[in-house]
Order: sequence, then structure tokens, then C-alpha cells
Amino acid sequence: MPRYVIERELPGAGNLSQQDLQAISQKSCGVLDTLGPKIQWVESYVTDDKIYCIYQAPNKEIIQQHAEMGGFPANRIEEIRNVISPVTAETEAATV
Repeated sequence: MPRYVIERELPGAGNLSQQDLQAISQKSCGVLDTLGPKIQWVESYVTDDKIYCIYQAPNKEIIQQHAEMGGFPANRIEEIRNVISPVTAETEAATV
């Protein structure tokens, strides 16, 4: 299933309390339960003014639907085409 990164502009996100983050997470999970197993939240990264979320979903439209149903911003949704890490460098060096 395709994976996506969602950029959510949320000023002050880095200052949200654990209770705030828990409430947001619970709301998101509730919407996901409604949408069914075709969309899955993998994890999210909170920065000062944005939250970046990783989702598995069949298309961008269902991610947008999740955002609308949950009242979350989804300022940008991009399909992840590939993943690299330091391990990528090791693998490439070993095959060259």
C-alpha cells in the first residue's frame, strides 16, 4: 500500500502538552476506526509549528477525508517514493 507524508501546519505544535497530543491522537484514531482498515497512521513528528505524519493509504483522497472528518489541517500530502538512511550508504558501498 502506498505511504504518504502529511504536513500539518499547526502554530505552537511544539508547545502542546501530553494531554493535548493524547486528545489529538484519540480523535485521529476515532476517525481512522470510522474509515476502516484501508488507511493506517504509522507515526508523526512534532516540530515547533508543524506536525508531519506518515500514513499508509490507497490514495490522497482518503487522507484528505480523514483530515476533514477530524478537523485536522492537511496542508500538503505527498506520496513517499523511496526511503533512504545511513544503511543505504552501506548497502550501496557493499555492492559497488
